[in-house]
Amino acid sequence: MYIHWCLMQVPSFFQFYDLFAFWFILYSPSFMDLAHKLLFAALLIFAATIDGTQAAATVSGAVFCDQCKDGQRSLFDYPLSGMKVTVTCADGTGQVTMSREEATNVFGNYVMRFDGTPDLSNCNAQVSGSGEGSNDCGATAGPAQKLRLMFRMFGMEIYGVDSLLSEPSQPMSFCPRSSNPVPAPIITPTRPPPPTFRLPPLPPLPPMPPLPFSEASACSHQYWTMPEYKCYWRVLNPETKVSLIFGPLAARRYGSDMTLWESLQGRGDPYKTLLREATTALLNSYNTLQFPYNSIGVVTRTNWALMGSTRGVLITALRFIRANSGSGRVTCKLTPCKT
Repeated sequence: MYIHWCLMQVPSFFQFYDLFAFWFILYSPSFMDLAHKLLFAALLIFAATIDGTQAAATVSGAVFCDQCKDGQRSLFDYPLSGMKVTVTCADGTGQVTMSREEATNVFGNYVMRFDGTPDLSNCNAQVSGSGEGSNDCGATAGPAQKLRLMFRMFGMEIYGVDSLLSEPSQPMSFCPRSSNPVPAPIITPTRPPPPTFRLPPLPPLPPMPPLPFSEASACSHQYWTMPEYKCYWRVLNPETKVSLIFGPLAARRYGSDMTLWESLQGRGDPYKTLLREATTALLNSYNTLQFPYNSIGVVTRTNWALMGSTRGVLITALRFIRANSGSGRVTCKLTPCKT
């Protein structure tokens, strides 16, 4: 009986020994060091792969017409299309080391892409020429603006530029006069002033009806494709080309022949979904002043998404979808057009 009991304990002893050996190897200092080195090497390879595939620097901004020649943005200024913008980089001695020129799109925006990771900290952007959309506002270029680093990660850099200005030869007639006018001379009256008459108080005016542009509204792409709401295409034309509105990056992705009406039919692909929701957001921004994105913001965010990864395209498309649906708080205020 005793011998039989000893033989029964042999397997359990070897099982305990195997468990102890596995624990010792797993938590030994040499094994932990090896694991840390392998993990560090994997992270280095991953970072190098991202750096090699996405290394680029992007510069974006906008050009406005300074109608009042006051040197700053105001309510009277508007974006200029077709303006040439030059980014110039110089070294410590003032010698130009790099230069790039790009024209603004229909919304006055420009986007420049530099391959690799160049140092753009000593670079400036300035209006260098006028185009067809400048009208009479290309007489004088405003001051140059310094590039500001807004984002940097894994070899990807995004620089922003404060608004560039272009001025006409003379300020417009509707511009306000100087804020410090010369006071008129005080004339001492020689005769007593005539008697004054007070008019009875006027009755209160009736409340003004709400303006259609000031009322909050958010409509999905299905509304903008219905014939009964086609009269709300006030600023944009359904046959306008996508490349003309969203710029060369959109033309490279979607082709130069796609229209805005065709872009509203896109589905089944992240890039088609992005363009559909971006066009819808652009129409909503022109229909109401209370839409979360203005027209320039819609075009700028779409171009940033097209320059990034597929994940960035999906995130931007989802944000546009949320804004176009009213985020659960705003409904579509379109009413059928009168025939």
